[in-house]
Amino acid sequence: MDKQMINDKRIKELEEKIADLEKRWPAHSIPPAMLQELDDLEEELAKALKEARREENDA
Repeated sequence: MDKQMINDKRIKELEEKIADLEKRWPAHSIPPAMLQELDDLEEELAKALKEARREENDA
């Protein structure tokens, strides 16, 4: 499996985790741990997307 395919798989996995977290999101009083988890996932997704763009430009 090449690096691009691995990165694409990671991006999809992160997007699914974010969607799952948002489904469990309470209407009120969001626990700090959930906010931190969302921040971490979004940061990781941003890095993966940046890496994917860099690889596309290098290809």
